[in-house]
Amino acid sequence: MLDRKILKEIDVTTILLMVAISITGIIFVYSAIYYQGSQYVWKQITWLLLCLVVLLISLMIDYKLYLSISLPLYIFMNLLLLGLLIFGKKIANTRSWIVLGPFQVQPSELTKLVVILVLARIFSEYKEDLMSLKAFLLSTLVVALPATLTALQPDLGTALTYLPILVSTYILAGIKKKHLAVILIAMLVIGLVGWNYGLKDYQKQRIETLLTPDQDPRGAGYQLRQSKIAIGSGGLTGKGYRKGTQSQLRFLPARHTDFIMAVMAEEVGFLGLIIVFSLYFLLLYRLFSSAWVSADRAGVYLAFLAAMLIGCQFLINVMMLVGLFPITGIPVPLISYGGSSLLTSFLACSLAINVRMRRFSFI
Repeated sequence: MLDRKILKEIDVTTILLMVAISITGIIFVYSAIYYQGSQYVWKQITWLLLCLVVLLISLMIDYKLYLSISLPLYIFMNLLLLGLLIFGKKIANTRSWIVLGPFQVQPSELTKLVVILVLARIFSEYKEDLMSLKAFLLSTLVVALPATLTALQPDLGTALTYLPILVSTYILAGIKKKHLAVILIAMLVIGLVGWNYGLKDYQKQRIETLLTPDQDPRGAGYQLRQSKIAIGSGGLTGKGYRKGTQSQLRFLPARHTDFIMAVMAEEVGFLGLIIVFSLYFLLLYRLFSSAWVSADRAGVYLAFLAAMLIGCQFLINVMMLVGLFPITGIPVPLISYGGSSLLTSFLACSLAINVRMRRFSFI
């Protein structure tokens, strides 16, 4: 049974910020697909209610229990990703989804949370000032395995979101210069091999578009061009809710998922985005502060990695919209349409809240 002392420590402020951002997302998803029916909106509302229930249940369980079962969970999720590669049904040209009636679940999203748990368990008792070779290789392998399986689906966008988890682990554990050199060389080799043998033509075009955005405005550069038009035409105050031409006339692709921020920029303008960004920064501050007040090392890793996952995914999406990062299909946490993304974001935040709740010695 949940101790009353712990119950009083529930971070209501962070939960309210999560709900406020999620409701903002639903409001603009409705605007983005207004002429396509409301089924998306009702699904997202259902997912939000489910996420709130899951959040409250997850907070009742001490994060130390999650750490104790992290290894079996890790093995199970990787087997699930492998099974999708072999037996999964192709949806949108990827084998990323498990269909459960009217809902679709993306295991690669939830696997990121399991990876965070495993890394926190590995480094929970780590005493070294700098990361040893064994810890370096082990943490890299823990992240690389599911990231590779996800990239093979192929879902390169989701696979890239594993990288902030690994980089954050290096930062916390204290990576040695020679290990950093190994990473840079490995990235160079992987990049060259991937470009010549791994990436598909459309993926190469996205990278080329980043360097020369005006080369193919009606082909590979179309998404970026329409995103910039939407953002620029919004101006300071925007065109008004459901009055954005890029979204309402369907010029902007994936407007309720990857480009939802462009819809917001067009309709509420720079000032509206400042409000949304402020909510995000407050949320990230609360998540990172959970790491600062953690009672143990494992809690530091859980809260910090969860906050970095949310923050980096948000940053990558914003950079993608303005042409500073390739179009990779990375959604905005808590805002973009998608149940798996929303659930993953809620559970990631719940790890940080869980750590904050149990920060005192009496817990």
